[in-house]
Amino acid sequence: MDTIWLTGAEWLAVLRIGLGLWWLESWRHKDKKAWFERGSGIAWAADVAAKHRWKAVRSGFQTVVAPRPRVMAYVVAYAELALGLGLITGFLTPIALVGGLLLNAVYFVLMIHDWAEQGQNLMMSLISVVALFGMSWQTWSLDGALGWFG
Repeated sequence: MDTIWLTGAEWLAVLRIGLGLWWLESWRHKDKKAWFERGSGIAWAADVAAKHRWKAVRSGFQTVVAPRPRVMAYVVAYAELALGLGLITGFLTPIALVGGLLLNAVYFVLMIHDWAEQGQNLMMSLISVVALFGMSWQTWSLDGALGWFG
């Protein structure tokens, strides 16, 4: 493979780190006070889920999220932080990539009617798949330094 400026493995690392920065920004820009004290993020998601055309989404939200909105607010926010830090540093990278892919899938399904959000979820998912199958943790990562994940 011919590349410009960096090697193919280094470009995959750039992609992984960029995705990590995207997740970190998702965490950073959240109004933590509104999310954790007033429950604004989960309340917004509850409104979206209540109007969802798929019964599985409505009932799934009512079963999993609605009974524990405060816990779920922390789970969502700190999952984004963990994904960002894991991908930037290349620590437990395959786990972070699969976790991010799953979180993007949840966001995608929940917000299936919000096309403004779908582009972001699809692009983040695509980057996750490319970084996962390209084994992006081989370069510029703690996993690579530690010899983890081959």
